Amino acid sequence: MPRLPTPILLKSITESLAESRASAVLVSPPSKNPRRFVVQTGQNMFELWVYVWTLTHGGGAARPKNEYRIQITGITPPLEQNPSGPTIIIGYEPNLQCFAGFDLKKHHTFSTRSPSIQIPITTLRSALQDGFSFVTKGNEEIAIGFRPDQFLAYALNSELFHAQGADATAVSLLTKAAALEEISQNEIEQIPVDRQRVVQTISRFSRDSSFRRKVTVAYEQRCAVTRMQLRLIDAAHILPVGVEGSNDEVANGICLSPTYHRAYDRGLVYLDEDLIMRVNQEKEQELIRVGLAGGLENFKAYLDVNIHLPQDRNQRPSIEFIRAANRFRNIS
Repeated sequence: MPRLPTPILLKSITESLAESRASAVLVSPPSKNPRRFVVQTGQNMFELWVYVWTLTHGGGAARPKNEYRIQITGITPPLEQNPSGPTIIIGYEPNLQCFAGFDLKKHHTFSTRSPSIQIPITTLRSALQDGFSFVTKGNEEIAIGFRPDQFLAYALNSELFHAQGADATAVSLLTKAAALEEISQNEIEQIPVDRQRVVQTISRFSRDSSFRRKVTVAYEQRCAVTRMQLRLIDAAHILPVGVEGSNDEVANGICLSPTYHRAYDRGLVYLDEDLIMRVNQEKEQELIRVGLAGGLENFKAYLDVNIHLPQDRNQRPSIEFIRAANRFRNIS
């Protein structure tokens, strides 16, 4: 496979960050590593440096078919690092549309004679299924495959993830966490506390990603209230996470644009048992009293009609979750 053109590599990063619910602007020359991005997620902004190359088989018959690699070209060691934010070194495989992440500390310096880093392509195939996948390498390194929707999670936690080294027990538990498999208390206690936190972090990212993918697919990537797509949708829990009885089933989910998602979480709108989104009159009057009701009529234009629903009736909002959510928010 030939090296991908620079615009395609850059697009793979910006679109993956968007899929991770972040936005990014390139602020460095496009053809030079590291590519420097200003990334915004919610109210947080940070600079991300990315060393990125095409991930290819890159060898003839002598190379194992499973072995893919990035060829480190165009730079000399040591790798420059971001003094005020994360720096990552990754490969992008366009057929699977997945990434491989490598330990920057292991590759901060490298031989200029044959500067390449390998990963089994099967690791990326597993990441395509589970979001993350982990493999140990002979240099005491964990290489990580990750899906585009986990790009932000990887970028913010890469140092922590790779710090686990080639601990076979930790890698096994990370793999189980990514696949949402049950991990017993006895298993988790076999690894140090810092590694337990990493396993818990991967488990949380995987649950969030799985829920988001299931809900957005069920709703056809469409806001249930406005019916708009435009890649501007969130997967919201009907009964919030952390409330007793909440879970990550699609029947406890609804696809909303960010504005209506925030309105729902703050109790400005609620879903009734007829599957109609309505304004909370108590919250409405509160906005009027404090002089913050500007745009309310336009906001309400999409309400008081049946929401857009999944075709599969089993994936539609559960009345039990709706009732529990309204009780939780004191909406009668």
